[in-house]
Amino acid sequence: MKIQLALDRMTIEECIALVEQTKDYINWIEIGTGVIKEYGMTAVRKMRERFPEKTIVADMKTCDAGRHESLQAFKSGANVTTVMGFSPNATIKQCLEVATEKSGEVMIDLLGIESADRVREIHSLGARLFCLHVGKDMQQDGQLATSKLLQLVEGLDDNQIAVAGGVNDEITPSLLKAGVEVIIVGSFITGSTNPEFSATLLSNIIDEYKQV
Repeated sequence: MKIQLALDRMTIEECIALVEQTKDYINWIEIGTGVIKEYGMTAVRKMRERFPEKTIVADMKTCDAGRHESLQAFKSGANVTTVMGFSPNATIKQCLEVATEKSGEVMIDLLGIESADRVREIHSLGARLFCLHVGKDMQQDGQLATSKLLQLVEGLDDNQIAVAGGVNDEITPSLLKAGVEVIIVGSFITGSTNPEFSATLLSNIIDEYKQV
C-alpha cells in the first residue's frame, strides 16, 4: 500500500519544498498535469534529481501520440506515466510498449469511464495499473472517491488499483478495506497548514491497516 502525493497548481520550488516536508511518509511523487503544462519535462527531471529514491509519476494524461509522450516521460526520469482510458487502443498499446522497453509502468486514468466492459478491454491490452479518478471539477459538484468506484475493476486479475479524488483520512480506511493499493492524495496534504502532519496521519492509517 502506497501514498502517492499529487502535486499540482504550484511552482516547481513549491513542489520540492512540499516533498521535503513529507518524503518520509509518502511513496510516489506525482508531477501533476498542470505542473507539466507549465514547466514541461523540466519538472520531472528536477524531481528525479532531487528525490532519486522515490517513484516518480508523470501525470501526462496522454490521449494521443502514445509512444512520443511516454518516451518524453520515461527519458525525463519518470517511473510511471498516465494515459486516459478513453484513448484509442492503439495509443494505450504504444504507451504499454514503451513502458516495457523502459522498465516503467503505465497508469490508466479512468476519469470519465463508466463501463466495466471498457476497463476489461483495456486490461486485455496488458494494462495492470488503473486509477479510479474523481476529477477536481467533479469534486466541486460534491462527488468524492468512494469504495463503490471499484465496481469498474471487479473480476479482473493481477491488478494494482489507485484511487484519486478528495482522498482524506476519513475515506482512506474504507478504500484500503476495498483493496485499493495506491492512495492518491492532493489537497488533503498540499492544502494543509501542516503537510507533514497530514501525511503522517495517512501513513499511520495504512500502517494500522497492515497490522490488522
